[in-house]
Amino acid sequence: MEKFETFTGPVAALDRANVDTDAIIPKQFLKSIRRTGFGPYLFDEWRYLDHGEPGMDCAARPRNPDFILNLPRYRGAQILLARDNFGCGSSREHAVWALSDYGFRVVIAPSFADIFFNNCFKNGVPPITLPGAVVDRLFREVGAREGYRLTVDLRAQVLVTPEGEAIAFEIDPFRRHCLLEGLDEIGLSLRRAEEIRAYESRRRDETPWLFPERCGG
Repeated sequence: MEKFETFTGPVAALDRANVDTDAIIPKQFLKSIRRTGFGPYLFDEWRYLDHGEPGMDCAARPRNPDFILNLPRYRGAQILLARDNFGCGSSREHAVWALSDYGFRVVIAPSFADIFFNNCFKNGVPPITLPGAVVDRLFREVGAREGYRLTVDLRAQVLVTPEGEAIAFEIDPFRRHCLLEGLDEIGLSLRRAEEIRAYESRRRDETPWLFPERCGG
């Protein structure tokens, strides 16, 4: 997983509450578990005017001119500003894969659905929770200024606006550590590989009946 420390990027404002994972990445795209290739299908039913299927050439598909990601001002956005309960609905890690593959590095909202929230951390996409009033203000500022950018300083736990104002946010210390170090659950385990091997070796000596190959079985 890529380390996340400080990032500055343009913001896209998705002014909808209760955006569920089927809207983020519809169910027909869940056949693949490669973690990549989902970006073109992000928000597929809102982004395009036809029905999407895996393998389609999205460059040739008719686009919804009113959807935010199709607006010229939001092209290349890397920070997604959203409303309450973002990522609700069914459990699918593909939702975070699609956001990441599209190019989003951060999602900001007043609240997130629990499973989506956890999946974000596992995939290096910080889900930043801010009070509703602060999110309302950011929506107004993004709407008023094309090319609005935020800086996310994870070490200092602040967002920095174009005017230089620092907005503090809270994040679990352990999850913050994992993002800063670029560690998912596998990475954390591999950091203790020598200890794991030593434990397995000791177990084989102490309880050989659990290991048939040591007993000639």
